[in-house]
Amino acid sequence: MAGQSDHELSLFSAEELEFISEDEIVDIVPNLKMDPLCLISGDFGPFTPQIVTQVQLWLAIALKRGKCSIRPPQWMSVEISRLLFDHARDNIPDVYMVRSLIEDIRDVRFHKVEIDLEAFNGRTIVVKIKNLSAMEVNIVRPFIGRALQAFYKHDNPELIPDPERVSDRWTQVVSNVPRRQLRR
Repeated sequence: MAGQSDHELSLFSAEELEFISEDEIVDIVPNLKMDPLCLISGDFGPFTPQIVTQVQLWLAIALKRGKCSIRPPQWMSVEISRLLFDHARDNIPDVYMVRSLIEDIRDVRFHKVEIDLEAFNGRTIVVKIKNLSAMEVNIVRPFIGRALQAFYKHDNPELIPDPERVSDRWTQVVSNVPRRQLRR
């Protein structure tokens, strides 16, 4: 699965992860006869009607418009399921049940994240949550970053700007600086 527990992929945005997941190999059943396609990402085909062939998901979506049907993979990440629901809904058997199951899995996984985040306190410096997909990391990253910053600020009151202290500190810096002799 694209992005599952992969540190490098967790650095991408949701849109970039969806783009990367389009490289996933899926089975299609072509409705036309066509020679192999020689692309930068590899050679795909030949395409023979009603004979299963494997292509990248982006190519399957492009060929979907009357030229093939897509067979959903056995395992679908959030990104792949979203693409298939958007572009190949008619090729997913029991689409409403599949969507419901994926949403249930998502709810269970986010409940796990919520339980892990309950351990946050003012002394938290680093957060390590195991077994998150890259998409889940992207969803919780902004919240975790803001929460850690808030804890850090509240734990260190000297970091909170105080107008009286700021003006005093500025005058102290100016008055305590030794003056350098000018050359003549």
